[in-house]
Amino acid sequence: MIKFVDLQRQYNNIRTEIDKAIKHVLESSSFVLGPFTEEFEKNFAQAHNAKHCITVNSGTSALYLILKALGIGEGDEVIVPVNTFIATAEAVSLNNAKPVFVDIDEKTYNINPDLIENYITSRTKAIICVHLYGQPAEIDNLTKIAKKHNLYLIEDACQAHIAEYKGKKVGTFEIAAAFSFYPGKNLGAYGEGGAILTNNDELAEKIRMLRDHGSRRKYYHEIIGGNFRMSSLQAAILNVKLKYLEEWTEKRRSIACFYNQLLSEVEDIIIPYVPSYVKHVYHLYVVRILNGNRDQIRKNLLEVGIQTGIHYPVPLHLQKAYQDLGFKKGDFPIAEQYAKEIISLPMFPELSQKEITYIVKQIKNFLV
Repeated sequence: MIKFVDLQRQYNNIRTEIDKAIKHVLESSSFVLGPFTEEFEKNFAQAHNAKHCITVNSGTSALYLILKALGIGEGDEVIVPVNTFIATAEAVSLNNAKPVFVDIDEKTYNINPDLIENYITSRTKAIICVHLYGQPAEIDNLTKIAKKHNLYLIEDACQAHIAEYKGKKVGTFEIAAAFSFYPGKNLGAYGEGGAILTNNDELAEKIRMLRDHGSRRKYYHEIIGGNFRMSSLQAAILNVKLKYLEEWTEKRRSIACFYNQLLSEVEDIIIPYVPSYVKHVYHLYVVRILNGNRDQIRKNLLEVGIQTGIHYPVPLHLQKAYQDLGFKKGDFPIAEQYAKEIISLPMFPELSQKEITYIVKQIKNFLV
């Protein structure tokens, strides 16, 4: 079986270091925040050339806390892409604000900047751009729009660790960015985890308080916060894995290049489009199948031992959770069309060229 993501292979390669790190945490009995978390925060910030990193318990919490710290709440609107994981919009809803969906760019599948101004109202407070699948969104255009309308621009970089836009790492372009360390991510914990990057001192301090019951020191609570802390075990594991992130990312790019080479001339397959000025990190390798048989091909691939995914099968405006917003089929045509065509092929650094060749051979067989 060729797994969609094979975490066991990765663990086997760094088992000694991981086990040592876990043992160190257990022996220290420092399980929440403390030195392990602080070390990872320092290292993750440095990896993105950011001033502050605040670890939290998930990427969803990271998005939620950024919005909360910025004072976004009831009556406010936040623009989000309609093709993304629900957490992007969920964070807006959890702050009692309203997510406003925008269709995606036909080439990159990221939010389409050309459409955003059609959705800006007097209630709009922010834009969340998602660096979808590991490809940076069009930061320059988005920044111009945000500044023109006096809006916050927040980066959802949960799939885009160390991705680059015009030579600069994502996560530091505007007010703040959210990252996820869900196990399958390019930098994944062995459980839940997330982080916020920002260069804003005041915002960083407020988020630190919000994640730990509104306190700067134990039992003294200045504001209403909550428990959004990352465990020391996850921080220690992530610190080990962070050392390999550049190497693993380059392997992902090589794998994507080999996929592209084998699939570029295949009829009915659209391979990823990557602008020359970005560095995609290929959290996911997503192609489109144009012959209408995507679901059957997925079934056939599974029967020959190849796992695949769909990211994402239902655009957010058609999710039952958001039916109260009153959207219908046809409202966001690009996202709806692509949801019928996209398929995510196996992608992880340990994937071999032999396995990729087999995957592509089977796809070609099923397309005939």
